[in-house]
Amino acid sequence: MPRIFDNIDQSLLPALRETLALADRADFCVGYFNLRGWKQIDTYIERWSGEPDRCCRLLVGMQRLPQDDLREAYTILGTHNGIDNQTALRFKQKLAQHFREQLMLGVPTNADEAGLRRLAMQLKAGKVVVKLFLRHALHAKLYLLFRPDPISPTVGYLGSSNLTFAGLSQQGELNIDVLDQDACQKLAHWFEERWEDHWCVDISRELVTIIEESWAREAAIPPYHIYLKMAYHLSQEARTGVSEFRLPHDFGNKLFDFQVAAVKIAAHHLNKRGGVLIGDVVGLGKTLMATAVARIFEDDHDLETLILCPKNLVPMWEDYRTQYRLRARVLPLSRVTQELLDLRRYRLVLIDESHNLRNREAKRYRAIQEYLRKNDSKVILLSATPYNKTYLDLSSQLRLFLPEDVDIGIRPESLLREIGETEFIRRHQCLVRSLAAFEKSLYADDWRELMRLYMVRRTRSFIQDNYANTDPATGRRYLTFADGTHSYFPTRQPKTVTFTIDDRDPRDQYALLYSSPVVDAINALTLPRYGLGNYLKERPHEPPTAAEARVIADLSRAGKRLMGFCRTNLFKRLESSGQAFLQSVERHILRNFVYLHVLDNDQQLPIGTQDASLLDVRSTDADRDLFAPEEDEDNNHQEPDVLWLHTEADFRRRAGEVYAQYAGPLKRRFRWLRADHFLPQLASDLRADSTSLLAILQQCGDWDPDRDAKLKTLLRLIAHEHQGKKLIVFTQFADTVHYLTAQLQARGVSRLAAVTGDTDNPTQLA
Repeated sequence: MPRIFDNIDQSLLPALRETLALADRADFCVGYFNLRGWKQIDTYIERWSGEPDRCCRLLVGMQRLPQDDLREAYTILGTHNGIDNQTALRFKQKLAQHFREQLMLGVPTNADEAGLRRLAMQLKAGKVVVKLFLRHALHAKLYLLFRPDPISPTVGYLGSSNLTFAGLSQQGELNIDVLDQDACQKLAHWFEERWEDHWCVDISRELVTIIEESWAREAAIPPYHIYLKMAYHLSQEARTGVSEFRLPHDFGNKLFDFQVAAVKIAAHHLNKRGGVLIGDVVGLGKTLMATAVARIFEDDHDLETLILCPKNLVPMWEDYRTQYRLRARVLPLSRVTQELLDLRRYRLVLIDESHNLRNREAKRYRAIQEYLRKNDSKVILLSATPYNKTYLDLSSQLRLFLPEDVDIGIRPESLLREIGETEFIRRHQCLVRSLAAFEKSLYADDWRELMRLYMVRRTRSFIQDNYANTDPATGRRYLTFADGTHSYFPTRQPKTVTFTIDDRDPRDQYALLYSSPVVDAINALTLPRYGLGNYLKERPHEPPTAAEARVIADLSRAGKRLMGFCRTNLFKRLESSGQAFLQSVERHILRNFVYLHVLDNDQQLPIGTQDASLLDVRSTDADRDLFAPEEDEDNNHQEPDVLWLHTEADFRRRAGEVYAQYAGPLKRRFRWLRADHFLPQLASDLRADSTSLLAILQQCGDWDPDRDAKLKTLLRLIAHEHQGKKLIVFTQFADTVHYLTAQLQARGVSRLAAVTGDTDNPTQLA
């Protein structure tokens, strides 16, 4: 009686190995051959010599998918049983591709690598010969083993198991052994007929090539080749974009090659994902590139464009709209809360200086987000500084058009490697392939992978390395305009201009500001306003309301990071000018006393955005009120200046006035928390910081421009060393701009213009 091998009660693999150990050749016929599964029996084949009668012949059928069989069974057309050379070649190539794809699945192991290498050597030595049967689909599973036994020279195994690890030992199958020699001879004859068939093609050499070109190859792959392959796959999106879109004729001679590439890649992102962020650094032509992208979608998809930009950029965009024939409307960002709600549908929206839209709670942000989602608009974002201090700056801009819970096809892999997918879901309760998931990650690699799908950003060094030519005479790098003229990259030669600081002079203002007592005092500040979450009572007498609970949940407990930013900001202002530094110290003291006013009088505390973006000089260079979540250009209420406040009494009086404004005309700019939610330590730390900063003001006194050594040095450069030349003076802070403007004009520099982020038309002034 034959034995039954179902891989449940009895597995086929042990029986096959036992018979192979006694055999000197074998013939196998299978519908599916897994290259990595060969290692289950390769040691038994290794001892054979590889002669025609001392080898394993493996016949692989062209097994089709079940749906293909079903389609042929029910076709109303006659089936064509013939085959020609072209069809045979196509089948052979198809199976070769299938074997390559096999090796791309799963995680390679050392055992897999060793097994594949042994298979390749056995194929080369003739110990294994593999043929592909092409005449018709072949599903048979037959294992014939020939041994030097005069009574039972042939043993067969017939059934359903393919030559795979699962087929031989794991998944449910049905096989029997065939010991009857008459039956075995008939099976051998059946195999021989198919092996010698004209449409049975030897693919042994192809399999050797496939293995030797895979990760299992003997020779190590050069790292540079691995790099090239990674670069090829990572650049798939960019290469697709370059070949997918054409530029309108208007732009044919007005864009450099690097700009043309950026336009096409941005158009691909926009078309595929509904939004793109063009983030090239300043001076690379983002405005012209965004205009070209808009024109592509206006021409190809019959869209109209809404351009949202800061008020001072409206004239520039109006010029671009006219010059490049955009079907567009230009709307200043300051008007979106008044006009966007009732505006007709624009299916393409371009937002310039999009980094200003980082506060998701602001009315302006919500108005734009609601308009985009209601109208299903595609979005082009422009920003030279898309990322300032936190990765949330990026996600806030993406959230304008990308819902946080949409599957975006990628995951924050670095974060998931750290905590695991199960723990991530338990902690955060969000889809791992979503923008919300990336917002939980602090890993730069995760954010780079995310922004690869949505952002086009290049630096000057990238442009020089990949698009510029080199002048053989001078060695300088340049780009070529359409008319053949060259635009050279400037060769910057930084030179330091020093000014004198005399530590022995008690009247030297900068010596006082850079002295150890001042530096130590700043480093020792507690800065409690930047870590309010650390001062919350665990069990307040009255539980918070629902609105207060939402505010509390947003309070920063990561105080150390924000404190570091605040200290850095103070030192940056000191580096800019003594006047700007003292202004910041005074404002900081005033804000502390506003909080103390609230705590001492048991009132409600005004809470604004407490994230790092408020301390970034690129967005708050005038050191505006740190409480305010967003400047509302439609109201005329401004924080009163704090100059000439000297004593604690002065600051307490002014703090009361400021709080009256916050709680009155400016109330809607804040969220509010009752003072009794905070520990007494908050007031203690605020007083300690204020006392230290007051001591700095008393030590340094009022700023005297006539004793400003840095100002004198700048004036000498303007009036003597570069007399009659046009000079541009850059500074990080608007306060310094206003200070220099007033002082230089007072000293006879009349032909002068000041430009800050609030200037209506800086291009015209230049």
